[in-house]
Amino acid sequence: MRTTRKGSVEMPAFVRQLVKETEKRVSSFFKGGGRGGAEHMQGEGEEVIPSPYLDRPVLDKLTEEGCSRWGLTYALGSMQGWRANMEDYHNCVPQLGAGLADWSFFAVFDGHAGNQVAQYASQHLLDQVLATGGIGPEDHPDRVRGSFTDGFLHTDKHLLTAARREGWERGGTTVTSTLISPRYFYFANCGDSRAMLCRAGQVCFSTEDHKPYSPLERERIESAGGSVSLQRINGSLAVSRALGDFSYKGAENRPPTQQMVSPEPEVCVVERSPGDEFLVLACDGVWDTVSNEELCAFIRSRLRVCTDLRDVCSQVIDLCLYKGSLDNISIILVCFPGSPQLSAEALHQEAALEDLLESKVAVYPF
Repeated sequence: MRTTRKGSVEMPAFVRQLVKETEKRVSSFFKGGGRGGAEHMQGEGEEVIPSPYLDRPVLDKLTEEGCSRWGLTYALGSMQGWRANMEDYHNCVPQLGAGLADWSFFAVFDGHAGNQVAQYASQHLLDQVLATGGIGPEDHPDRVRGSFTDGFLHTDKHLLTAARREGWERGGTTVTSTLISPRYFYFANCGDSRAMLCRAGQVCFSTEDHKPYSPLERERIESAGGSVSLQRINGSLAVSRALGDFSYKGAENRPPTQQMVSPEPEVCVVERSPGDEFLVLACDGVWDTVSNEELCAFIRSRLRVCTDLRDVCSQVIDLCLYKGSLDNISIILVCFPGSPQLSAEALHQEAALEDLLESKVAVYPF
């Protein structure tokens, strides 16, 4: 079952004040003392370069929620924020079809240089993974690993055809995804979006970001004829693995996995446990502002005072915005039966804290 809503979430008064103050400061920064945020004045004959940022953030949120028959609940929150365009997409499939009704799939796609590649991947990746034939009720980890790798490579191959036809050669997308079986979590990550599993109150697992300056990534980039400067490939691209980005995949006599940008996911398998609380998948608009441990603690605290997972996702987005995130922000929160439950004590403490903050705002207005 799924429900979706779009729009603004009601915020306490002190939070609204923080939003206004953040908008003023960031808008002033991008205007640079008189220059517009969308574009700035150039000398005669110079090209006008549009800014990737807006004068004011787009604060409307897309939210979605759903559940599976075996006890999983999930929610999605997504917001354009300060970026000029929304380039994030997602997959939320709480129950797969056929003989995989007890399996679930979730993914976040963080596009760059356009949203077309992220949109295409969100529409085709899962089908390509399942089409390999390695995923079935027997739940064999090695076969599932292979299916993920082959599915990503097949998606990238088909994407190349579409990109040449539609002119998407510059665009790309990172992907972080999780396939949940009755026995295992299968994490497949390609780029710098991230998935994190919280178990028994602690961060149990998180995927590794694929950055050009990582030693193994740098070695592959340089072997393919590229360089790493300013922590970017050829001083430009900030991720070393992605679907698309075909201008970085033209080295002759090298397979797709050995190009400057590789479409190969890093696949990890984690056995499920009764202590599993929740799973988070999010783009770097989240992880650039909060650590794994901070987000784990924040979500655990919110689950004790909030029963609507969509609101929890919205609060994470607000947190990242207030901490300075200038990117699109997308998060999927997947909760298991062992997740923190509503607490009367926590609700009382929350109400007392909000009353205190409201009183401070009244005395010391911004």
